[in-house]
Amino acid sequence: MTAPGRRSSTFTRLLRHGFTDASAAERLLESPELAPVRSDPVLLEALGGTADPDLALGGLVRLLEAQPSPTARRELLDTLIAAKPLRDRLLGVLGASAALGDHLARHAGDWHVLVTYEPRDLHPGVEEFERGLADADDPLSLRVAYRRCLLAIAARDVCGTTGVAQTAAELADLATATLRAALRIASAAAPEDAARCRLAVVAMGKCGGHELNYVSDVDVIFVGEAAETADGGDGGDGDETAALRAATRLASHMMRICSETTVEGSIWPVDANLRPEGRNGPLVRTLSSHLAYYQRWAKTWEFQALLKARPVAGDVELGARYADALAPLVWQAAERDNFVADVQKMRRRVVENIPVAEVERELKLGPGGLRDVEFAVQLLQLVHGRADASLRSGTTLDALQALAAGGYVGRTDAVQLDEAYRFLRFVEHRIQLYQLRRTHLLPDDEAGLRRLGRSLGLRADPAAELVREWKRHTSVVRRLHEKLFYRPLLDAVAQLAPGEARLSPEAARERLVALGYADPAAALRHLEALASGVTRKAAIQRTLLPVLLGWFADSADPDAGLLNFRKVSDALGKTPWYLRLLRDEGAAAENLARVLSAGRLAPDLLMRAPEAVALLG
Repeated sequence: MTAPGRRSSTFTRLLRHGFTDASAAERLLESPELAPVRSDPVLLEALGGTADPDLALGGLVRLLEAQPSPTARRELLDTLIAAKPLRDRLLGVLGASAALGDHLARHAGDWHVLVTYEPRDLHPGVEEFERGLADADDPLSLRVAYRRCLLAIAARDVCGTTGVAQTAAELADLATATLRAALRIASAAAPEDAARCRLAVVAMGKCGGHELNYVSDVDVIFVGEAAETADGGDGGDGDETAALRAATRLASHMMRICSETTVEGSIWPVDANLRPEGRNGPLVRTLSSHLAYYQRWAKTWEFQALLKARPVAGDVELGARYADALAPLVWQAAERDNFVADVQKMRRRVVENIPVAEVERELKLGPGGLRDVEFAVQLLQLVHGRADASLRSGTTLDALQALAAGGYVGRTDAVQLDEAYRFLRFVEHRIQLYQLRRTHLLPDDEAGLRRLGRSLGLRADPAAELVREWKRHTSVVRRLHEKLFYRPLLDAVAQLAPGEARLSPEAARERLVALGYADPAAALRHLEALASGVTRKAAIQRTLLPVLLGWFADSADPDAGLLNFRKVSDALGKTPWYLRLLRDEGAAAENLARVLSAGRLAPDLLMRAPEAVALLG
């Protein structure tokens, strides 16, 4: 018995393991449910390793109380003590997510999904999630099955089995399987409507980009048409109108199945407002109607949104036709008047609309936040992706890697952006996982910051360390966003005519003649010497040269300008700063072009001291 005024050894151990309310934890450990393990050091160690040991212990007690029998309770305790994988997964989830703790208390047998993982369970895809949702035949059972799948994703996440990008991909795959299940349920409820139409569901936003959050609107676009008749026809205009009405009813029901709140909560809102004309437009329209809209009336931001379009549910063939038809329009968008300026203006408008009280805590929309990375990457993709198909990924980190590999972004810049983006997405995931609520705000309370910091492995002063890390990463993002997003060279590249951004030898010769080069054959040899090969130097030159050719052509002697550029590049091409300066500082590239084309004196002086190029930025 502990003497009055003295703390028990259990109390001291609880404090040492990170409990903030050791007295309450000590009382919970005295509960009958935990009698077999209350002094087990393994359990305390595992609880202390969670993001919130107090939350984890409370969730464990509730789960034990919810077991249907003493035998079931004993099975859970025995497995918890004997199986470290289950212990880490279950307690990790209970310490990170109050919402999933509530789910486990309501569905006391779902802890079994965390006991063992088959190899396929380590990185499940859409098919595995579809199997997990296969028995759901109404909105309520779909929610329960969805949370069960989400439980497994969260367990892999909090234990570090999957990284942030893989977790986001799994969440997108689960969303795909859920949309398919919801459409299946809606079709079963209205078989006549399902037989009358073909309906394709196209994911947009983060779901389309295969990088979804734990809680986010799932953006979609619907495409519909009449089902084929027995003779292979579509029945004409009357059938198309009826089919679109049927497809609209199915789509609306599918959205409600996912979005409506029940005793098991909701899954997530399905948002179709990215469709042509937004809320004012029809929910479902034909492929030809989609095409007509994007060809005539779409705004710049709508093409940026289409960058992530991906058919995920419904009629596979119709979805594929939609993707094939719309993709070329995405990669022509940069040719629109004021394209770069429009995208830049849109980003500034997003920041201006953040409430003043929230701007300093906004992980997603605020300066240095996720949107800064995403907008910079997307703008570079849309400008350079016209001529380089390797950049056409809807996934931010994959696109960033491709931009770095192609020389469009410096390798160091790409590494720093990648690291910062992963950190911000990790924090976003953990914030949302706690209550399974859509939020992008860093907590403003000590307990929330502490839990978040501990989830990152910070232990000395979790809240303060978290804030320091967050500020460090947002500072990096702000700096690189300004550097990449407002890069002067982007506008020049965007203004190139179709096909000029990457020139074939034949196209290059034709352009050289059109620009007024006196000796196109010699100029072509210079281009080949500068840009041929697979080196990073050549890749960056291929980005610069189409723009430089135009600047040289504005001078009295474009041939001399190109020749002098080759000489300077031969002298400085192996230095780490030369091409990086020209790519990242548009003024330096343009000034160099002017100097190299300005008679003989200035180029001769530059040839004697080529490192003076650095002064042109």
